[in-house]
Amino acid sequence: MENVNTEARRPLKLNIRRTMLIGFAFFGILLLWQIYDSWCARMLSELFAKALNHLPKDAIPTQEQQEGVQYIVGCVMALDNLAALIMLPIFGRISDRTHTKIGKRMPFILLGTLAAAIAFPFVPLFFYWNSLAGVIVMMAVVIFFMMMYRSPAVSLMPDITPKPLRSKANGIINIMGYIGGAVALGLGMVFSITQFLGYKYVDGVAVETATWQTGNVWAVELPFLLASVVMIISVLVLFFTIKENDLEVQLRGEMEQGERESESVDAVSDDAPMTKGNKTMLWLILIAEFFWFMASNGVGTFQTNYFTIALGHEFSMSIIVTAISGVCSVVGFITAGFIADKIGRKWTLMAGLFMVVASYVAFCFTGLMKNNPTGATALLCVIWAINGYGFSLVHTNSFPMVVELCSSKKIGQFTGFYYASSMAAQTVTPILLGLMIKFFPQGFAVLPYYALGMAVVSTVVFLFVKNVHAKKMSTKKGLDALGDDD
Repeated sequence: MENVNTEARRPLKLNIRRTMLIGFAFFGILLLWQIYDSWCARMLSELFAKALNHLPKDAIPTQEQQEGVQYIVGCVMALDNLAALIMLPIFGRISDRTHTKIGKRMPFILLGTLAAAIAFPFVPLFFYWNSLAGVIVMMAVVIFFMMMYRSPAVSLMPDITPKPLRSKANGIINIMGYIGGAVALGLGMVFSITQFLGYKYVDGVAVETATWQTGNVWAVELPFLLASVVMIISVLVLFFTIKENDLEVQLRGEMEQGERESESVDAVSDDAPMTKGNKTMLWLILIAEFFWFMASNGVGTFQTNYFTIALGHEFSMSIIVTAISGVCSVVGFITAGFIADKIGRKWTLMAGLFMVVASYVAFCFTGLMKNNPTGATALLCVIWAINGYGFSLVHTNSFPMVVELCSSKKIGQFTGFYYASSMAAQTVTPILLGLMIKFFPQGFAVLPYYALGMAVVSTVVFLFVKNVHAKKMSTKKGLDALGDDD
């Protein structure tokens, strides 16, 4: 018996290879959403403009006609967030209670991915056929199956990763997701929006593009088809390399050790109800998460318009700062877990929020530099670097803190809670901020102050989250902490 106890107290060690394989699920999620968000809104714009202005199918709407339907496009594009708010906790909870020969998450991951991948190429096909109803229906089908897939896919990491190692693991998962987004960005560069539509606007006048002629079905279809193929490959890699049921048995001792070393307020049991202290901690994390997503998604939605309209920059400025933010985020994903080992998840996340608040304070001064393009550009690059790194510390540690508070039987349900909070914010913030931009005399200049206010509220709420270390975590250090291929 003594040998068993000694084995249980060995320092925990993250298996980086297995974590990266699990990350293929998140890779597929961000790949599809990046294409979905970038292209579907543009298709809806043209189709709604044609429908509401009674234009022939082969007509090209004017820029004014397309701008006039953006409120409807925004409502349709918000449906995925509303669906996520309802469906993610449901499918997460159903998967918690599922037991099959291939595991409890894998059936949802396989069915959701394959069905979404099959339906996805039909979205641009209906656009090519000028069918607004067809595009909306196929978008709804894709959303349904992605919601079926998302909570179980994200839950797979905490299912087979001990609690003290989940910040490091979540950093790797996020990097895999960023790679998926980069693949989507690559597809977008090869098949640009103007190539996709066959025209672009120059001084408000539609001009056909040279690369593709309007009506070329492959210009419409290829980005979605290639995304579907990559998604199917990624899920097959996941299926053939991750055996849920075998890993559950193999890792039982490590998972039990991780439970003893968790950072929850009270002990978590598979059979006992959630304690009051843990419930309070859960609510505080979810509320703080809601407000930091209110800030980040609000900026992400309107940053291009702010740069071009309020500051007078070129469109490329938005691409540059987004790339800088992405690079700094990857650095943050790599380092966040190691920082959390030293100072705990709460204070690592708080450090990230302080950086976000500082970046938004500096953001408020960019309006004063409208006549100094060089200085404004340099300042924006610094702001987005700090912001990207800060938010990576936040995102890497927040999800592990939520699933830290639940038993192994409820990981899917709590994953749903986490994403429901973020999706609620992403549903509300474009509408709220859009109304403020429309009705406040400052117009787009209100954006930095809005983001700062939301970030401050989030930081204040998170201060009340308890910083708990039941024991000193016995995780391996340095390169050893990243594990092996056992």
